[in-house]
Amino acid sequence: MPLPEKNQPWPPIHPAIQADMADWAAWFSANPDRLAYRYRNRHRDQARFGPQNRPSQYRGGVVGRVSRWFWGEPTPLGEKRANLHMPLARDIARTSSDLLYSEPPTLKVENPGTQKRLEALMDLGMKRTLIASGETCSALGGAYLRIVWDDALRPGPWISMVHADGAAPTFAHGDILRSVTFWTVLVADGQRVVRHLERHEPGLILHGVYDGTEEHLGKPLPLEAFEETMDFLPVRQLPAGMEKRLAVSYIPNTMVAPDWRDIPGAAGLGTSDYQGAETFLSAIDETYTSWMRDIRLAKSRIIVPAGYLNSAGPGMGAVWEDREVYAPMNVPPTSDQPITLNQFMIRHEEHRATIEELVGKVIRNAGYSGNTFGDDSSGTATTATEIKARTARSMSTRARKAELAATGIADIVETLLILEASGMFKGVSGVEVERPDVAWQDSVQDDIKTLAETANLLNQAEAASTEVRVALIHPDWDERAQREEVDRILKESGRLVEDPLTLGADRPALDEQQPDEQPPADAEAETEQ
Repeated sequence: MPLPEKNQPWPPIHPAIQADMADWAAWFSANPDRLAYRYRNRHRDQARFGPQNRPSQYRGGVVGRVSRWFWGEPTPLGEKRANLHMPLARDIARTSSDLLYSEPPTLKVENPGTQKRLEALMDLGMKRTLIASGETCSALGGAYLRIVWDDALRPGPWISMVHADGAAPTFAHGDILRSVTFWTVLVADGQRVVRHLERHEPGLILHGVYDGTEEHLGKPLPLEAFEETMDFLPVRQLPAGMEKRLAVSYIPNTMVAPDWRDIPGAAGLGTSDYQGAETFLSAIDETYTSWMRDIRLAKSRIIVPAGYLNSAGPGMGAVWEDREVYAPMNVPPTSDQPITLNQFMIRHEEHRATIEELVGKVIRNAGYSGNTFGDDSSGTATTATEIKARTARSMSTRARKAELAATGIADIVETLLILEASGMFKGVSGVEVERPDVAWQDSVQDDIKTLAETANLLNQAEAASTEVRVALIHPDWDERAQREEVDRILKESGRLVEDPLTLGADRPALDEQQPDEQPPADAEAETEQ
């Protein structure tokens, strides 16, 4: 399917999906201005979203409340906005990425040259790419890994990341990515919007530029018209062996999108960690705003008659002892109005308890344990086993996301190796095509002192072999590295007895009979006869 040749509505995404992703992107941004703009112009039931206000926003009662949420409330004229925002959504996305990629996965293959290339690929930026993909995957429901190359920047290809709300994918059999179109805005000048479209199909990459509006793609323009696209070919044929492969892979945040089950083609997209918790996120900000309003209104006031104030001279007004705390009232000095001290109550305990309850709901909805986001105030040392027990829900979510990410990472790396092995890039050699094994690190480990003490106790009790103790202290090593370390330990301790035959000693000839050797069985039989 080629790129569009005529004007059409853009983007070609179901309105419900576009609306949800726009909501999640606003929460992910942690920007109060974006949140306010998004919820004042939120239309889930329309295909286009414009900066317009609905009359129901300004109504009272149920209609107005349901239509605007907390961040959709218009600021009254003459008042400044005092809404506060707690960036919990961004914290959830960052925590999700940290659990997966704070210790990046290891890519393992058999060929030494290929292994060296994969290690260089991780060091040249793929680690950063995976960390960024972990955040956007948690926030937007998924992330794309794309192979790019530019001879002016690097001698070979590398892997970049594309956000889920900047792509229009198609899936086969529910969750297999068949094709995808990425778009990037090159010019946004009033109503004019110029987009660069990059479409990936099996064996092909297509590029195009379109001059349109916010709601329509517009007419095609030549790629040479813009500096960002002048080096792209309209059609790029991928090398042999990639006729059925894409230079893109998709990592979904979940395998199920409950709110999109009835939308055609949305089964493989996954869903955000915020899905279903938007109302709680809004309630947290509303509670924080109410808390700060209590603090603002609870300033101390000394109410006194205006006649009690000291004159500062003609035209200079009158003052009390402390200008910051007095509040004059226009009453006669001879009245019975006393000097009144006024201090409103700050409902800090009620607000704190409400916020903690709401935060717990949001974190649990995302699939994490509360201890993953909180500080351990017990003051006692905690072992890895205890940490895993307290964060069992987070560890389960991490394992589930790791299984989904491993497939996408292995797919895109294998495709990159096919490109490099094809001879397409002169600066890359010695690479063989292998599908790598994606090995995940243990996110929670005991410190080396605790592991050493455990290994020592096992040794004293004669309850574990050297192999078991080495594996305990170095769980991130592969089996070969652990075996080599065991041999070195046994050799240094003198417990490794080398067989002289294995070291190259001369073996006796097969036809030479040693004095102490027994004669063969057939010789004994002949002697008896």
